[in-house]
Amino acid sequence: MNLHHLFADGGGSVVRYALSGSAGGFARTLLAQTRLVPRLSPVALCDLDLGRLHAMCRELGYDEAELAQCADADAVVRAAGAGQTVLVADPALLGAAEWDILVEATGDPVQGFRMARDAIAAGRHVALVSKEVDSVAGPRLAALAAERGVVCTTADGDQPANLIGLTTWAETLGLDVVAVGKSSEYDFVFDPARNTVSVQDTTVEAPALAGLLTLGDDRRATLDARAAAVAELPVGATADYCEMAVVANGTGYVPDTELLHFPLARPAELADVYALREDGGLLERPGAVEVFRALRLPGEASFAGGVFVVVRTHDRETWETLRGKGHVLSRDGRYAAVYLPYHLMGVETPVTLLSAVLHHRPSGGTDPRLHAVLAGRARQALTAGTELSMGGHHHDLAGVQAILLRSADAPADVAPLYLAAGSRLSRDVPEGGLLTFDDIEGYDAELADAWHAGAAGALGNAGTVRNTGASGNAGTANSPAEARA
Repeated sequence: MNLHHLFADGGGSVVRYALSGSAGGFARTLLAQTRLVPRLSPVALCDLDLGRLHAMCRELGYDEAELAQCADADAVVRAAGAGQTVLVADPALLGAAEWDILVEATGDPVQGFRMARDAIAAGRHVALVSKEVDSVAGPRLAALAAERGVVCTTADGDQPANLIGLTTWAETLGLDVVAVGKSSEYDFVFDPARNTVSVQDTTVEAPALAGLLTLGDDRRATLDARAAAVAELPVGATADYCEMAVVANGTGYVPDTELLHFPLARPAELADVYALREDGGLLERPGAVEVFRALRLPGEASFAGGVFVVVRTHDRETWETLRGKGHVLSRDGRYAAVYLPYHLMGVETPVTLLSAVLHHRPSGGTDPRLHAVLAGRARQALTAGTELSMGGHHHDLAGVQAILLRSADAPADVAPLYLAAGSRLSRDVPEGGLLTFDDIEGYDAELADAWHAGAAGALGNAGTVRNTGASGNAGTANSPAEARA
């Protein structure tokens, strides 16, 4: 993309943004990058830990005179009017300042939803970094934004926006897309000298992987053997399922299975792994959202939480030419994988902010609809009164396994996972039981209303989802517009 061309006609306007969850990791990357983008101004920053936020801003090079901690609306108005960056702990104070777009990055489903809704109601744009909010209320917030003539969008630098963008690019080129997905957050690094696998700061012995570094003739058998070799390590973070829910709703692609496949695979194998089962791959049907666990050796380049699309090839000579240039094709030449091995968090988000405000262009789906439901099943029998607390780096729900259901297959009373977060069980739920509204109480009524509005007509209704057909005939595919209708 020629970004100079995209922003050159903005007349030199400065885009002013508010940022929630401002002391978090994503926020730091955005605030650091903002120092290098003269056309961006961080007007108002909100975080419960003002001391941490203030210290972080100073570390990033913001002068003390630039910063103003404010405890009431009058102080916000004065400080923002004087050109200072306002620091507040109360989200209600954000609206007292003048800004163009909210970057919502709290990860809090209830508070994040309210901040986004209020910004839209005030005629301001929203960039949703909080996938927890997006998975429950994204379709409703997008509809509200359309009514107000503003943009509600995913944010460049986050995997959902990057993957939706890559998918749209592939569709625009007329490519016959079979699967879209991303890698899990951290690579699985196999050390053949020690016969161990390391994931971030966890290392386990996995000697069987030494003989499984290439796919055998039976690809699925190799993938099963790899999974067994690293069975001590967890499969699938709640955050992975949540991000794929956002992608599904933004593209119309749906899960192949509710737990996703999560193969342990090398990037060069993606075209073979995500072929249809009839061609030796994993997929029961085309049009899938997926996550893989990237396997590599020490010293090899990381997939870096990147994103990919797998497509059917058409002209054999064209794609064999591309194979010769290093592109990833399946052994039989019928599938190809195209990928972006990075996501740069807030380093990329300025593109979204400038594009949304200056050109009213979203980063990602323009009309998200409910195509998949981020839901939960009880990991073990849970008793009435159990608090479904949310915690940890990946915002897991205690005692609950995240799953991703096709909306056409989900019961009408299914409870979205991040609406259930913070609620309590109103009755016993057996092991493996799907959480429904009848199982929970104490959830936020306004967030529930947003969910029901966004889900209206989608649950238990086959509708139109992406289906490119198993025959390889692209003529059977729904158009992007049909798939999102």
